[in-house]
Amino acid sequence: MLHFLSLTLLSLLHFSSSFTPLDNFLINCGSSSNSTVDNRVFVGDSAKPISVSVSAGKSISLTDSNPSPGSSNLYHTARVFTGASRYEFRIQQAGTHFVRFHFWPFNSRNHRLKSAKFGVSLNGYPILRNFTTKNAVIKEYILRVDDKKLEVLFSPEGGSRFGFVNAIEVFSAPGDLIPDYGPRLLSPSGSEEFYNLSSKILETVHRINVGGSILTPFNDTLWRTWINDEDFLVLKSAAKPALTTHTPNYQEGGATQEIAPDNVYMTAQQMNRDNVTSDSRFNISWKFEVGSHSARHLVRLHFCDIVSKSLNLLYFNVYINGLLAVRDLDLSVLTFHELASPYYMDFVVDSDNSGVTRISVGPSDLSPVSARNAILNGVEIMKLVNFVAQQSEDKKKNIWVLVGSIVVGFVVVCLIVLAVLVALKCKKKKPKPRPAESVGWTPLRVASSYSRMSEGTANPYLGPNLYLGLKIPFADIQLATNNFDRSLVIGSGGFGMVYKGVLRDNTRIAVKRGVPGSRQGLPEFQTEITVLSKIRHRHLVSLVGYCEEQSEMILVYEYMDKGPLKTHLYGSELPPLTWKQRLDICIGAARGLHYLHTGSAQGIIHRDIKSTNILLDENYVAKVADFGLSKSGPCLNETHVSTGVKGSFGYLDPEYFRRQQLTDKSDVYSFGVVLLEVLCARPAVDPLLAREQVNLAEWAMQWQQKGLLAKIIDPHLVGKIKPSSLKKFGETAEKCLAEYGVDRPTMGDVLWNLEYVLQLQETGTRRESHEDSDINTSELPSHSAVPLPHSSNIRTERSHGYASGDISTTQVFSQLMTNEGR
Repeated sequence: MLHFLSLTLLSLLHFSSSFTPLDNFLINCGSSSNSTVDNRVFVGDSAKPISVSVSAGKSISLTDSNPSPGSSNLYHTARVFTGASRYEFRIQQAGTHFVRFHFWPFNSRNHRLKSAKFGVSLNGYPILRNFTTKNAVIKEYILRVDDKKLEVLFSPEGGSRFGFVNAIEVFSAPGDLIPDYGPRLLSPSGSEEFYNLSSKILETVHRINVGGSILTPFNDTLWRTWINDEDFLVLKSAAKPALTTHTPNYQEGGATQEIAPDNVYMTAQQMNRDNVTSDSRFNISWKFEVGSHSARHLVRLHFCDIVSKSLNLLYFNVYINGLLAVRDLDLSVLTFHELASPYYMDFVVDSDNSGVTRISVGPSDLSPVSARNAILNGVEIMKLVNFVAQQSEDKKKNIWVLVGSIVVGFVVVCLIVLAVLVALKCKKKKPKPRPAESVGWTPLRVASSYSRMSEGTANPYLGPNLYLGLKIPFADIQLATNNFDRSLVIGSGGFGMVYKGVLRDNTRIAVKRGVPGSRQGLPEFQTEITVLSKIRHRHLVSLVGYCEEQSEMILVYEYMDKGPLKTHLYGSELPPLTWKQRLDICIGAARGLHYLHTGSAQGIIHRDIKSTNILLDENYVAKVADFGLSKSGPCLNETHVSTGVKGSFGYLDPEYFRRQQLTDKSDVYSFGVVLLEVLCARPAVDPLLAREQVNLAEWAMQWQQKGLLAKIIDPHLVGKIKPSSLKKFGETAEKCLAEYGVDRPTMGDVLWNLEYVLQLQETGTRRESHEDSDINTSELPSHSAVPLPHSSNIRTERSHGYASGDISTTQVFSQLMTNEGR
């Protein structure tokens, strides 16, 4: 248990470091002295701070002679502009920046700041026009600065003849705060991906801590203010606050403390079911005034499942302005199957004439009636300030594209006519197309045929047009899944919902459709295609094809009738597997992993081995699936791959977690956890159990080291496993779970030992003493009776055509699985 707690502590330390901006300008305008606010020092601009310049002659300093009691020192002075005046900030780090203006219109002898009317521009682009305010206000903008300076221009407008500002903040933002791709543009006709978001200037309109109290800049690593949502709830009785005291479980690919502070993810609103029947259906709705008509806004929604007691129970729908933004959202799918793990989604929406943005969450039909719920933890709404200008620029670009297309089209037509004339003159007959080429499904049939290729072969179709043969039209996938009929949903994974389908050629398929708004989907989508288009093996799930039309990311696999191994071990009503079936499944998965590690010069490391990623066909043949997190192994002169930690909690290699150095031994550790799942029929992590039992690997190893592993096995297996078989199985799992990778066996070693475990179960025959150890088999002919030498450099398991020219190790093992073998 100590090891489990240490992992948790390390993860907290990893995410606890606050953000330090390289550019950090805090200006106390109109003052010659510094002022400290929220542990931040604002420098008086009259003192001419380094890297900031103020234009002279057109501005004056002003001091409030009667400041309000308790008001911030920032609001005791102001810089008043009597003509066009500017601040220039020297930028060290190009990229996204925050710019905040503090306005407090106090009265003085010569100027009534409440009567000021002025405009403000950032690097020449106007962000405020005819601005005036009667109350204290903070205006916040987020923009990308690519120049070496940021110019802020104040220009008096109207009859006031002056403008003012009390304080200015300009500081760097984290690089991933505003992504270029990932947000979904919602419209009545559907949704599509919105690109180049980081090139837009964003003005913060609302920042809401849903279900929680107000958060001041002191509680936020980016010094933001989050207000309570109570005043925005349409029907307060429909919502019920949720609260946790546990720090969020941050995951790579999800939200960070810079996206939103801990306290946002530790509170939420959920459906209030206290006074309704169990089957009642209703939504929680919020209404936010956004003011601008015909404007475009970025809506960022923050989620963290702090209400569920187990995974895959909370499914809900999200609506924005009456449009379905996300259907059947399962947060555990997006957060590597972890509860209380922060995640956020971005949407771009157009305002209607009401000047209001409406957000709702409600239960999904996929949720059990007794568990229907919906949650929301935070909301941010930001106006795209330069959206209109961008539209006009796009129109100009479109005109030139149209003109260019016409010219190019004319040239192409001329070339075609010339080619026809030459062909007629030469009187050369065109060769008749081959039957296969005349079929509209040629690319798909090529892709489908890969499933029938011999195991372990490389994809022969790859060439200059790398993945063209794997593309499947979106219309064909719609037809195969009856337009993604919900009754055909067979599960959900880290990428999205999975549907059962049948192609036109009667090929049964599993269709994995990306989650709308998911930013982590694209890298996994590309990795999956790259890996599975290059390899084929009997124990690796085959990729039939993919689709990227209409901003969709869809992966199509061979259909696996029996589903994931996990469902046959626990959590379902399926009949329990026999010990022999479990061993055959483990051996098959080990074969697939071994080929993955050794089938190419560098090999491939899976990085997410778990029982849900081992699928079973109609004959219970195991196949490893889900290669979205896979990485190429180290080169010959390297020992590891340095990379960010990814994987599933409970299966994660502790050495990889600590050092962020990935090797194929990380897969071996995860596989060791799977072996214990198979034996004990319980999850890798179960927070509902007693503390010492939460982590399966630690708990089972305590019993293994006492020689009492038999006391915690699946009750269905009690009395059905031979002691020698169980002993060897436990030893194999224990070696897989060694603290350091160098002490773990290779997958070839694991495979050898599992084959031996099966032999012990079926025959009870033990090998000679010098063979009863971790060894990696040489590939010998089936008639050989020579003892197999130990060599960590010999690659095994190339049988059934795994690699042409290699001798089948299954033939070798067949000698061991009969009494007459030696």
